[in-house]
Amino acid sequence: MKNVRHLYRSKKTQLYLNYNQYLRIFTAMKEHYSIRFIEHSDCASVLDIYSWYVQNTVVSFEYEVPSNEEFLGRIKTHTGKYPWLVCERAGKIIGYAYACDFRFRTAYQWSPEVSIYLSHGEGGKGIGRILYTALFDILRLQGYFNVFGGLAIPNEASERLHRSTGFHEIGVFSNIGYKMGDWHGTKWLQLVLQQHVTNPPAPKPIDSVKNSTEVKGILDKANGKLAEIA
Repeated sequence: MKNVRHLYRSKKTQLYLNYNQYLRIFTAMKEHYSIRFIEHSDCASVLDIYSWYVQNTVVSFEYEVPSNEEFLGRIKTHTGKYPWLVCERAGKIIGYAYACDFRFRTAYQWSPEVSIYLSHGEGGKGIGRILYTALFDILRLQGYFNVFGGLAIPNEASERLHRSTGFHEIGVFSNIGYKMGDWHGTKWLQLVLQQHVTNPPAPKPIDSVKNSTEVKGILDKANGKLAEIA
């Protein structure tokens, strides 16, 4: 009888351990994060994230959510030159970051503007910092020297994110935009990616470095940091 009770307890313990192992594996799969380059088929998912900011905040100064066709056009325009990264959790896109032209005169070519958007409720986990850092590492590899970010103010969370990645404030445009019944300013911040040199070569297009071992290493490093969040 004693052996039977011992066997019962052992089986019960084993079942408990198996369940806990399954739960840990399931949770890890559920919370698995990864960063990759955007694809055209991601347009609807990314637009869904952006539309919340257009409709509910002054983070974006747009009044109307762009159509899927218009937004896809933006993706195609930006990704012809710059990196556009998405962050997934369990296969669902929960954030994206990208670079675009800051100004169009030739002398500005080494200094793009950057933006980042996370799904509502995903902030404060460190995802934005990892996503941004990967973007900046790729831009540095391409040969860019500065990046600029414009934030509608007040926006403490976004400003905190930018400062945590090395940005510093360079100026404020007061009352430059009107949305949701009020005037809003924008705060501009700059991050220096690398030491400025005389006669810099033109930045490399993203397609020339996208499949390189250096970029693979950048994404692997970012995904390794994301694994620590999960």
